[in-house]
Amino acid sequence: METIRLIIAVASWKGWKMFQSYVKSAFFNGELEEVYVDQPPGFEVKGKEGYVYKLRKALYDLKQAPRA
Repeated sequence: METIRLIIAVASWKGWKMFQSYVKSAFFNGELEEVYVDQPPGFEVKGKEGYVYKLRKALYDLKQAPRA
């Protein structure tokens, strides 16, 4: 928070324009190339326990998320 306050203070002092953007969902909008995950515990489909899911969108914990 201190860094954000410092940036805002400097921008105000210098008369810079500031813009707000919402980046919390940034990784959910990225496209992925062939990423598969195991079924999460408690959400297994009966009779298909060995199956995996192919992801269509990036998730925060993926190594590929920042590139997507």
